[in-house]
Amino acid sequence: MELAHSLLLNEEAYNQLGEFQKAEFIFEWLQFLEKLLPADIRENQKKLVEQLTSLLNNSPGPPTRRLVAKNLAVLYSTGDTFSVYQTIDKCNELIRSKDDSPSYLPTKLAAVVCLGYLYKKLGRILGNSFTDTVGNVLKAMKNAESQGRYEIMLSLQNILNGLGAAAIPCHRDIYKAARSCLTDRSMAVRCAAAKCLLELQTEAVFMWTTDLDSVVTLCFKSFEGSNYDVRLAVSKLLGTVLARALASKQTTASVRHNFRRISLEEVMELLGTGFLRGSCGFLRASGDMLKGTSSVSRDVRVGVTQAYVVFVSTLGAQWLERNFSAFLSHILDLVSQSHPKAIQSQMDAIGCRRCVSFILRATVGGLLGEKAQIAAAKEICQAIWKLKKVVDAAMSDSNLETRINTTDVTASQHVLVCALQELGSLIHGLGTTAAPLLQDSSAGVLEAVISVILHPSISVRLTAAWCLRCIAVALPSYVSLLLDRCIERLSALKSSPEAVTGYSFAIAALLGAVKHCPLGIPHGKGKVIMTVAEDLLCSASQNSRISLQRTQAGWLLIAALMTLGPAVVQHHLPRVLLLWKCIFPSSPKDLETEKTRGDLFTWQVTLEGRAGALCGKQNLLLSSISKSYGNSLKTPSTVYRHKLYELLAVLPPKTYEGMYFLTKRNPLKITRLLLGNSIAGGSLEYDPYSIYEKVAKGDSVPKPLPPILSVISAATHLFGVMFSHVAESHRLQVLEQLLNSIKQTKGSRQQIVRLNVVSAFSTSLKHLANCKGSLGPEEVRRSALTLVMGALESNNPLLRCAAAECLARLAQVVSDSAFTAGLAQVSFDKLKSARDVVSRTGHSLALGCLYRYLGGIGSTQHLNACVGILYTLSQDNTSPDVQAWALHSLSLIVDLAGPLYHVHVEPTLSLVLMLLLTVPPAYTEVHQSLGRCLNALITTLGPELQGSSTTVSALRTSCLLGCAVMQDNPDCLVQAQAISCLQQLHMFAPRHVNLSSLVSCLCVNLCSSYLLLRRAVVACLRQLVQREAAEVSEYAVALVKESREDFTPAFSSQILFLADVNIREIGLEGALLGLLDKELDQRLCQDIKETLTHMLTSMAVEKLSFWLKLCKDVLAASAGNFMVLILSSKEETAKVDDASVLTSDSDERFHPFSNPRWSTRVFAAECVCKIISQCENAGSAHFDITLAQERKQRDSRDDFLVLHLADLIRMAFMAATDHSDQLRLSGLQTLLIVVRKFAAVPEPEFPGHVILEQYQANVGAALRPAFAPETPPDVTAKACQVCSAWIASGVVSDLNDLRRVHQLLVSSLVKVQAGKEAQSQQYNESTSTMEILAVLKAWAEVYIVAVEKQKNQSDTQNHCLKIVNSAEETYRDVTSSAGGLLDLVQTDLGTLNKLWLAALQDFALLTLPSEYALQLPAEGGAFYTAETIENARPHYYNSWALILYATALWLTSTGFIVVDPDEGVANLSRPVTPTTMCQDSSTRPLVKSPEDVNTDRFHLILGISVEFLCSPRSDAAMENIIACLRALQALFDVPWPRSKIGGDQLGVELLNVLHRLILTRESPDIQLAALEVVRLILFAAQEHVKEKRRSAEEKETLPEFGEGKDTGGLVPGKSLVFATLELCVCILVRQLPQLNPKLTCSPVFQSGKHLLLSEDGSRLVAAALVILSDVPAICSPEGSVSVLPTILYLIIGVLKETAVKVQDGQLPLTVAASLQALKGLLSSPMARAEKSRTAWTDLLRSALVTVLDSWDQVDGFLQELDEVSLLTAITVFVMSTSPEVTTLECLQKRCIEKFKVTLDSKDPFVQCKCYQLLHSIFQHPNKTVSYPYIHSLAPSIVGKLQETEKAKPENAAELKVIQEGIKVVTALTATAEEEHRAHLVACLLPILISFLLDENALVSATNSAKNLHEFALQNLMQIGPQYSSVFKKLMASSPTMKARLESAVKGNQESIKVKTAKHAKNPGKSASIQLKTNFL
Repeated sequence: MELAHSLLLNEEAYNQLGEFQKAEFIFEWLQFLEKLLPADIRENQKKLVEQLTSLLNNSPGPPTRRLVAKNLAVLYSTGDTFSVYQTIDKCNELIRSKDDSPSYLPTKLAAVVCLGYLYKKLGRILGNSFTDTVGNVLKAMKNAESQGRYEIMLSLQNILNGLGAAAIPCHRDIYKAARSCLTDRSMAVRCAAAKCLLELQTEAVFMWTTDLDSVVTLCFKSFEGSNYDVRLAVSKLLGTVLARALASKQTTASVRHNFRRISLEEVMELLGTGFLRGSCGFLRASGDMLKGTSSVSRDVRVGVTQAYVVFVSTLGAQWLERNFSAFLSHILDLVSQSHPKAIQSQMDAIGCRRCVSFILRATVGGLLGEKAQIAAAKEICQAIWKLKKVVDAAMSDSNLETRINTTDVTASQHVLVCALQELGSLIHGLGTTAAPLLQDSSAGVLEAVISVILHPSISVRLTAAWCLRCIAVALPSYVSLLLDRCIERLSALKSSPEAVTGYSFAIAALLGAVKHCPLGIPHGKGKVIMTVAEDLLCSASQNSRISLQRTQAGWLLIAALMTLGPAVVQHHLPRVLLLWKCIFPSSPKDLETEKTRGDLFTWQVTLEGRAGALCGKQNLLLSSISKSYGNSLKTPSTVYRHKLYELLAVLPPKTYEGMYFLTKRNPLKITRLLLGNSIAGGSLEYDPYSIYEKVAKGDSVPKPLPPILSVISAATHLFGVMFSHVAESHRLQVLEQLLNSIKQTKGSRQQIVRLNVVSAFSTSLKHLANCKGSLGPEEVRRSALTLVMGALESNNPLLRCAAAECLARLAQVVSDSAFTAGLAQVSFDKLKSARDVVSRTGHSLALGCLYRYLGGIGSTQHLNACVGILYTLSQDNTSPDVQAWALHSLSLIVDLAGPLYHVHVEPTLSLVLMLLLTVPPAYTEVHQSLGRCLNALITTLGPELQGSSTTVSALRTSCLLGCAVMQDNPDCLVQAQAISCLQQLHMFAPRHVNLSSLVSCLCVNLCSSYLLLRRAVVACLRQLVQREAAEVSEYAVALVKESREDFTPAFSSQILFLADVNIREIGLEGALLGLLDKELDQRLCQDIKETLTHMLTSMAVEKLSFWLKLCKDVLAASAGNFMVLILSSKEETAKVDDASVLTSDSDERFHPFSNPRWSTRVFAAECVCKIISQCENAGSAHFDITLAQERKQRDSRDDFLVLHLADLIRMAFMAATDHSDQLRLSGLQTLLIVVRKFAAVPEPEFPGHVILEQYQANVGAALRPAFAPETPPDVTAKACQVCSAWIASGVVSDLNDLRRVHQLLVSSLVKVQAGKEAQSQQYNESTSTMEILAVLKAWAEVYIVAVEKQKNQSDTQNHCLKIVNSAEETYRDVTSSAGGLLDLVQTDLGTLNKLWLAALQDFALLTLPSEYALQLPAEGGAFYTAETIENARPHYYNSWALILYATALWLTSTGFIVVDPDEGVANLSRPVTPTTMCQDSSTRPLVKSPEDVNTDRFHLILGISVEFLCSPRSDAAMENIIACLRALQALFDVPWPRSKIGGDQLGVELLNVLHRLILTRESPDIQLAALEVVRLILFAAQEHVKEKRRSAEEKETLPEFGEGKDTGGLVPGKSLVFATLELCVCILVRQLPQLNPKLTCSPVFQSGKHLLLSEDGSRLVAAALVILSDVPAICSPEGSVSVLPTILYLIIGVLKETAVKVQDGQLPLTVAASLQALKGLLSSPMARAEKSRTAWTDLLRSALVTVLDSWDQVDGFLQELDEVSLLTAITVFVMSTSPEVTTLECLQKRCIEKFKVTLDSKDPFVQCKCYQLLHSIFQHPNKTVSYPYIHSLAPSIVGKLQETEKAKPENAAELKVIQEGIKVVTALTATAEEEHRAHLVACLLPILISFLLDENALVSATNSAKNLHEFALQNLMQIGPQYSSVFKKLMASSPTMKARLESAVKGNQESIKVKTAKHAKNPGKSASIQLKTNFL
């Protein structure tokens, strides 16, 4: 195929190919040429023309001829046109040719197509030649067959398109020809003619002036017997012509004086005539019409319906808005009584109503924006009122009780049904934005709808009920109100049959709406309705006139009530069961007596009741009654059966096992009962029960089928279930009975019976296959086969399909390969011999189905035989039907044969291609089947398509070629298949699909008028953008910029023009958003949303401004009316210009989105949230304005979210203040995210302020409406969350500014306090639970933040006081805001704490396991009612954690001391609803002591926490766990709760819970919080032990306190110590696995590698070590001996593992912690307690040895151990233990050795530390400890200092070493005995004096030398006076030293003073730093 890719046709390669490959080669070359052509082709033009025209003679197939024609046209339009006339003449010659053989036909057709394209492209350049051409073509048409007529029509369309007004001379001729074609036998020709006429009317004025009537009549004729495509094409023509006629009256009136103007009324009249009378003409009504027998064919009516829609769409939305009332009255008039013939039968009436509803939905629902829709709804209301008046007038003559049905009343019923349906759909679509409409009293929507509930016609009553249901779903706040109103009217008008049925329908419909309203209805409504229903049923027998209605109404209400779910139903179940029991006879005897008595009416009532009760205990033998009362019982009995069958089908078959055979006869009877051919047209009145059931799709009215049809489908379903449970012996009887029943019928009736029997049997086989059952003996198979085989050759295609399916299922159930092979063989033989279409189609499908259900019939020869036969059939060009069925069957086989099919892939693919290139486009079914085959083949090849071998690449090329042919097919389904094939190819071989051409094809079809095509386009886009979003987006924009003229195909030119504008302006993304707004199909909308989401996730960060602008345009398009609000609510803020920016948008003249629907705006708001989260993942610059501005300056293309903050706030504001509640929720969510993400971003221009501060007015204004009284609770709850986030974020520091938002929370708190009584009865009680808990949670969050801020401040305050005294002002500022926030909360704290405790108590009750359900209080809790307990649970789960934390903080702030005087009485709950923990007020002591109240509260908090932490659900939020742990921390922060837990087993339990939490949650935050709680529990235990010891000492009894008692044993599970150790080990080993002895001993473990812990890891280890060092304090001496080895092992282990040298000499946190812990442990009193002292001494010595040993192992390690840390550890041992531990000689020697080694270190830092440590050891009070060190180390220190006389310090570090050395020697001097002191001073003074500099040297000295000089001088000044005798003696003996000292003293007298003063302040600082690392 690569050889085909050249400018000229490669004739050499072409001639070597076979016949069929030539066609492929040519097509490939033509495709390549088409892409290449606009190139420069001057020198090759002649050759190219020759090659292309020669192809015309090669009898090219339809796609090829089209490409030849296109290429020729482009060739002439870009090159020279000198030979164009020759080409035209040649074509005309070919057309004139007398050769009529079929083989010559393609050549003729090619010539026709060629002419069309040449004229289309070159148009008027071709001068006058067109008259001959057109004449020639029209002449050829006279004896052309259908294909010729089809192509000629399309060619004429192209000629007209190219010539425009120049073609006027031929218009009449073409018009005549097209007229005849418009009523052609062939449907394709009709379509082509319609397209031709559509093109003609653009210039041919007569079509919409003088000849308008005849055009219209012609179109009506064309609709007769048409198919979908014809109706679409002709309705487009008709609608456009009429729109043109109406619109052109202004424009062309002046040009032509002789044509009449046409008015809207006349146009409507024309269309209406077609709708009502069809195509039989206007004046000449045929005899039939006069007799009233002929009804308009449905095709005409549907066609006219579509024409109405085209007509309005063409004129546009604005026209519709202006003329809506005239349009509406005309449309409704179509079903009014003024045209009785249109609605003479019920089927007709339903058909007409459907059409009218379709017209209204497509125009009002599809074209108008929200405001216009509200206006339209008002118009519809007016229409309803008018009709209502007519009905009232007709009924006013008579009383309500006795009513006469006049014709007027029934007349209005259909009009009312249509009006009410449209009103319902409109309001349903508007959602909560329809609120203003319902509040507008002038329109009176509710009154209008409710007034027609009493209409005499049942269908009107039902539709009014449906309309109410739509209102309820759209505006949930109306549900309760409407229910109350209907219940009240029903009770009042109980004696009127219309009122009883009407209002019961309304109530049932409203109950059906409840499940679509998340806020529900008050629980009590269920009780009321149940009572009403019971009342109706009980009173039914009182008044015979309305007993039927009451029975129906009662059961309808009960059935509707069942949809409210188990929570409501369980309360009424006993009453319902009782009613059910009463309605059915209780024994067979009663049944017999029942049958003998009673008249027609009682049976009607009984059956109605039983159908309603819907619950059969046994089968009622209806047949005998039916015989006695005949026809009038037919409907009630059918409905009854329908309900019974439906019920039995869903019950488990075990429940009615005994009655099988009985029930088995029923389906047969029904089969016989079947009527002739009733075409199903559903309508609401057929089954009132559907009014409350779930609707299948969107907002369309439910359309149940007529009872007779629904009972068949129910019977079929039930037969399927039952047959599989019938004993095998009975099955034969059943089948034979079925066969007999078929034989007894004749003609069309027999076909219908057969169809039902086959489908019922098929269903039963399906059930048998599902439960792996067997069919039974051989005879059963035989009769089954007889049943099926007969049907396989029926004339009815539906029956053939059912039979093929049934046959395959039969083989599946029998599952015997011989049987299957036999079946296949029968079909093979039939197909070889039979010549008739019927048997060939039936048997070919049977083969495919067999394959489908038995996947791979096993042997491959079967597959070969199947494929061979189907190949032959699919090439049978005499019958397109056979081809289509055979190819469909082949596609099933390809799909299921899988890898087995690989052998056949190549031949099948070439067959498919050959057919695609040759089958005429008119045979769409064949093309659709070919598409299925191609799709299946691509799937079979799968990822192999990526291969590079020649065979694979040939296959791939063929697949792409096939797709290209299908893309050019005129049928939309074939185009959709082409797109899905390309989608598959793109998935398997993405590199080989040309993305740009695919995207261009998708963009072209994005706005197609065909739903299936749009679905395919969006599904494909969704896949493409997952991988290559950016490319797809770029290609779309690039394509529109090139905007080639064939970009817009004819059928969607208008719509596409819009898309074209949009893609250029707003990209593919914007076009998709626009489509989402207009689209009504749910599935497609979902796909569009997913596509946009994928694009957003991959591109939003790069194209940030673009995406934000898109979202803003969508949100702002509807926000015009709120701009004013912003301005009024704007206080004088820093940026007033914001407001002006906000208003400027609405002034734009061109807005890309006009009036988007609320659902689109909600999606835009969700997109904004997604954009923010994408930016969050993209980098910190998006949330840091300084960084963002810097990077933006560096590269202006960079874009950051923080720079768009004003837009984000504005969008959130617009959404949050909209009419639509869903949009308000999305807006508040967006605002919440913005506040959370940007709260901490500082404002660079105003230091100390944050960037969000300037938007506080906007935030306040966005929140305020949500707290209005009429706002739904879910919006208020969301707003509370935003309020608390805003206050807690700390954005606003000024209290006065904060008060605005705070006031909103206060107002909602007041509402909470009002209690249950004050709650509105609009929604379910659980919604007030939601709102109350949201308020309490918001307050809790604010309180928590206030307390934390204050705590942080008191810390900083202490810190500040330490450091600075002067900067008081700044400090005061800081405290005021936090203190102020706490003051704000403080005022309401008294109320809040009671409410919080009540909420927690509720939560505690709700978390009880189900077995305690009986102990729950009967009336519910403080904030929930007992009935709505399940609905309330999620709200408690959502908010308990923060409330718990806040309560704990409040209790600790009062220290558990304060108890309100009324608190004892209220027992944890607020006074309004005193509920108690499972006991009623009579048994409770009246007043509790404060101690009891506190204990209750303590246990409440502890209980909730432990219950939650024991098993937090895997989805439990991190915040909840942390809040819970923080609450426990707060609780144990004060002494009283600690005293409760200290000596209790509770502590151990808590530790075990925390241990589990640490094991299951990896988060370091959670683990740190848990460790803090552990520390506090341990602290509590310490306090407890101390207290006990103290009281024992006072009593002078000394039992052993603490764990371990006298034995030292710890019991796991009972021991607090053991639990603590377990937990700490868990933390340490997880962070440092080396500590696990098991692991270290294993050969896998690599010792010696040090791990550097993360910061979190270090904090965790440090926290665990702190806890470990506290453990011995709660042990008895013996107990402490048991745990000491473990603790020492862990502490020293951490030290060894983490003491690594770090660059900056800082101590790692873990080392500091381990040293601190070691110090704590060593100084434990247990080390000195007499019972444990010796054991401790031994263990501590071993520990010291371990430390020393760890040093010696260092040798071969990569990372050196930090000797400073180890030295410090040794020092800790020396200083903190009793002397006997370290004075052991061998130990002491080793320790001293370490110090010696370290003193010689080259690292000044190490030396310095070493001196510091020795300093402390030398000063040890016990001489036995310090002296050995002094003796061994002092000389070398002095020696070192003497050496420094020669080498002066180079830098600060070396200086520090010398200073520390001097300090050590000075300290030694102080502690030395008298006799040694003089000697030491004598050594020290010369060293110090040697550091002094004279005046000259001082000027040029380094900093270090200067500092050393000063340091030495200071020391000398101190030593001199202390040891004056030695000092004087020394000075005297050395005059040089004396002179040096004196000059230094004199020279620096002043500076010393200054520096001394400075120095005096510094020690504080250095000391505070030292504290952190001083472990001694």
